[in-house]
Amino acid sequence: MKSAAAILETKSVQTVYITSPDTSVFDAVKLMADKDIGALLVMQDGQLVGLITERDYARKIALMSRSSRDTPVREIMSDQVLCVRADRSSDDCMALMISNRVRHLPVMAGDSLIGLISIGDLVKDIISEQQFVIHQLELYITGSRE
Repeated sequence: MKSAAAILETKSVQTVYITSPDTSVFDAVKLMADKDIGALLVMQDGQLVGLITERDYARKIALMSRSSRDTPVREIMSDQVLCVRADRSSDDCMALMISNRVRHLPVMAGDSLIGLISIGDLVKDIISEQQFVIHQLELYITGSRE
């Protein structure tokens, strides 16, 4: 079982995209579309103050017929962001995500943001571990040595 930091190291793209609370929702969603991501961390003065997701846009802008160009991110972002320490296990991260119904976890080292893991990152890691175990069991069963 890997740590949150180890999961970050395996990601093909380690860039964390951020926005500010004053950015328009339109610009935030455009950045998400351009980078093919589902969430942005909201930072102000170097501090994590929120998270905005495509779900926030769909539920708080589109369904309420609000203007994304006239609405700042601060009005629709989640300001209670669940974070994890870099040493938390992937199992702990998955349990937190499931129990809190979130899809993204910022990873912190003290007060510093070091990355963002998604539920997809954790699923990929679980699949990789399972494939390794299956391969080892097949070798054991067949008596093969690699």
